[in-house]
Amino acid sequence: MITTDFVPGSPCWLDLGALDVPAAAAFYGAVLGWDFESMGEGEDMEGGMFRKDGKIVAGLGKLTEEGARPAWMIYYSVADADATTKAVERAGGTVRVAPRDLDRWGIMAQYTDPSGGQFAVWQPGKNKGVELVDEPGSLSWTELYTSDTAAAKEFYSGVLGWQFSDMEMPGGGGTYTLVTPAGLPEERMHGGLVEVREEDLTLANGRPYWHPVFAVTDCDAAVAKVTEKGGSVQMGPADVEGVGRLAVCLDPSNADFVVLAPAES
Repeated sequence: MITTDFVPGSPCWLDLGALDVPAAAAFYGAVLGWDFESMGEGEDMEGGMFRKDGKIVAGLGKLTEEGARPAWMIYYSVADADATTKAVERAGGTVRVAPRDLDRWGIMAQYTDPSGGQFAVWQPGKNKGVELVDEPGSLSWTELYTSDTAAAKEFYSGVLGWQFSDMEMPGGGGTYTLVTPAGLPEERMHGGLVEVREEDLTLANGRPYWHPVFAVTDCDAAVAKVTEKGGSVQMGPADVEGVGRLAVCLDPSNADFVVLAPAES
């Protein structure tokens, strides 16, 4: 489970890079019940914050990077962004955005792992991270699709200190690798690695990619809103034993995310 104590290595923030900020705000508002707090008006709207029940659950910004696809960026909490940057470089990753101090709110940096998967870190200052997790309409899990799980394990264990455990997916679907922050019990696992074929990674031109899993109360109702508002469904809705009912979705700009109605505990 994801919590808001944000120990090192745990997901603490996420934001969406969108081509059309007002359209993205309207889409996720309809699908996840989010309210959008804008930092501008009309054509000047560059981004803002999503809230659920008054609590910040994610950020939204205008995509400006040349050639980049609309996508969610997941940030993991670290004690020292400069040290993490050195660890990324030693492990064969690259620095997309060097550590940047955001006016005492915290320090952010963005990276690419050696296989091409993009992720980010946050060294907390006044802002520790999102205010609501593991509840309907908020982040409940993170997931990496990769064609080389072994390489991902080696990289992320060295950079973020993650622990891993493997489980067989139902129906002979292969191995799912569970991710837990360093030194914590498996009850605190926060994500997973899924090994897929390279040809299954067309969304990111063959590169691995991370996506968020959002908890919902009714998976089918969320999927109906996705398609009604111009998104699409890559997989599901499907029941996964011990996990719940889930669907892999794309928003109208093809940013990927998952909606999950968790199984009764």
